[in-house]
Amino acid sequence: MSASRAFTAFAGKVAKWAGHPLAFATGAAVVAGWAVSGPFFGYSETWQLIINTGTTIVTFLMVFLIQNSQNRDGAAIQAKLDELIRASAAQNRYIGIEHLTEAELDDLRRRCETRARAERLDDVREAADEAELRAREKAARAASRAAGG
Repeated sequence: MSASRAFTAFAGKVAKWAGHPLAFATGAAVVAGWAVSGPFFGYSETWQLIINTGTTIVTFLMVFLIQNSQNRDGAAIQAKLDELIRASAAQNRYIGIEHLTEAELDDLRRRCETRARAERLDDVREAADEAELRAREKAARAASRAAGG
């Protein structure tokens, strides 16, 4: 097993465990135990240093493990979305846009929103035209019946 694959497996397991309610309960129990032990240690600097050092180390390491898991999840989701775009009637030019700059993405988002608003407006106009046409046809039929024909 390669080091990359081993780290991926390890990071995935740790991230999954860290999100489990038992992990939170364990962390809360450690903090509660530390707090309760304060009077026994006279609230000394060493007593404070223990929790500070422990939480700093755990946080520091967890950042890298969780970031690894999120990177893989994001890449997998992006690959799935790209495949859906490629295999559908959607525009293939959107594949790979995650590599654009923030400004380029903002511009693209604005253009998409503008097109969506225009399409909605077109849909509303089309629906209004259809409703008007149906109303005219209905009025014409009613007038024809009233005229006896």
